Amino acid sequence: MKNRDDICVIVQARLGSQRIPQKMIKPFAGTTLTDICLDKILDCQEFKQEQFFLSAWEPELKNIAANKGLNIFERSEASAKSEGTPMTEMYEWWDKLPYKYAILINGCTPFLKPKTIDDFFLAYLNSESDGMFGVMEKKNYFWNSNKNILTPLTEAVMNTKTVGVTYEAAHCLYAGKMESIGENIWMGDFMKPGSIDLFPMHEKEVLDIDYPWQFDMCQALWERKK
Repeated sequence: MKNRDDICVIVQARLGSQRIPQKMIKPFAGTTLTDICLDKILDCQEFKQEQFFLSAWEPELKNIAANKGLNIFERSEASAKSEGTPMTEMYEWWDKLPYKYAILINGCTPFLKPKTIDDFFLAYLNSESDGMFGVMEKKNYFWNSNKNILTPLTEAVMNTKTVGVTYEAAHCLYAGKMESIGENIWMGDFMKPGSIDLFPMHEKEVLDIDYPWQFDMCQALWERKK
């Protein structure tokens, strides 16, 4: 079990999306994805507000966090324009914030609930594993590129009532040790059993906006929800 005060919570944001320019401040059903995400942080109960940081370089993003009274990690321009490697550049807070562990939230998932963030925090707090990430439970059939079936079979016909459960990465909630980022590892060793825990999530909560059609679909769903 980890110490609650050793865990920080981070949202990384930038305006450099190639597929949806300025996605994080683009009008979304009368608000923005950044506002939606940060308002959820304010509703979380399992960690202190001081444990949260918006990691951002552009002033438009930092202003939104500042207006809500939230901490800002001053992300560098190089990090904001990084495509993920090296990891120490992408997650440059790894050796600058005084925490042992980090939970990273994808700010492009508007239907993620504050309670789910809290539940994830508690699950990671009580986990013996180095890392954890959100997954979606699937009861379906999957094949590899050679058309060999990957799904464990229990009978010779398709039956989604009896097929075994598999999990798909949700790309929504992640957690890992700060020091492992220095070794270019995030969350843990995927080849080592027990290194990473899975956190099952509802599919609607993990709707991730990467493409314009996803932005439009989620905006329509959000408008219907209001």
